[in-house]
Amino acid sequence: MLTYIVDWLIYSVLGMEPASKAAEALHFFIYDTVKILLLIFVMISFVGFLRSFISQEKIKKWLAGKKLKGHFFASLFGATTPFCSCSSIPIFLGFLKGGVPLGITLSFLVTSPLINEYLVVLMFAFFGAKITLLYVVSGMFIGMFSGYFLGRMNLEKYIDPRHLPVEAEKISGKKYENMGQRIKFGFIEAKSTIKKLWIWVIVGVGIGALIHNYVPKELIQSVIEKTGFFGVPLAALLGVPMYGNCAAIVPIAVVLFKKGIPLGTALAFMMATSALSFPEAVILRQGMKLKLIAIFFGVTTLGIIITGYLFNLLENLLLVG
Repeated sequence: MLTYIVDWLIYSVLGMEPASKAAEALHFFIYDTVKILLLIFVMISFVGFLRSFISQEKIKKWLAGKKLKGHFFASLFGATTPFCSCSSIPIFLGFLKGGVPLGITLSFLVTSPLINEYLVVLMFAFFGAKITLLYVVSGMFIGMFSGYFLGRMNLEKYIDPRHLPVEAEKISGKKYENMGQRIKFGFIEAKSTIKKLWIWVIVGVGIGALIHNYVPKELIQSVIEKTGFFGVPLAALLGVPMYGNCAAIVPIAVVLFKKGIPLGTALAFMMATSALSFPEAVILRQGMKLKLIAIFFGVTTLGIIITGYLFNLLENLLLVG
């Protein structure tokens, strides 16, 4: 239905030539923008409804002192929160101040921007179920590995209590009296998320449409040939300094993949851009010393690079069917 509406708008109302690059780019832009926004709204409404049954106070109790289980639950909680790398920090600091071990809080901090419901929706829409499932599993593993490894290094001495916020993020759960309030909470959360994301969706899909229709495939392929085996670490290192919402990065990554960039290389860039950024490092300075921030970025980047190579290794298998 959506395809017919977009076709009618572009070719009948606007009178554009179907074979023209401009028409193809506009079709790509309108169709994917509407599809993504609708999927995000529906998915976040549903996830918000489910999350209303579990208070954050209970989540805090699950995370504290459970070793490997704590890292798993921290990553799982991070995967269900619709936050970017910067907006995850207040909750991270709140957990830290509330007594949750440093390594476990870092598992949350890594996973939260790396995986969330709208990223899963975008991944499923663009890459399909198998790639999305492996991405979620690998993203949680990166979070668990990073948090566990950093937690074993006794880095608590690099936490600066003078820079911790006085008013940490509240972790007490709100009580809902009936199903209507839970459903309303899901819609409110979806509406709030859409307000924050819509511009990123438009920008991301717009750039993707331009790349898809105007950037020669030969140019992309020539860049890949020059990087070769080192394409994955280069993509990850280029993504780290940038700051972008996955709503903007996923459409760009999928178009670059279609232009010839290996799957793992494209995803490594997307992961690094989503999970790590200079603004995040600046905000983390509230509670961390620079050495811990550098170690945190280094370990997470290493996990992303390993995951990128894994996706490249399994690319042919994942794309079958």
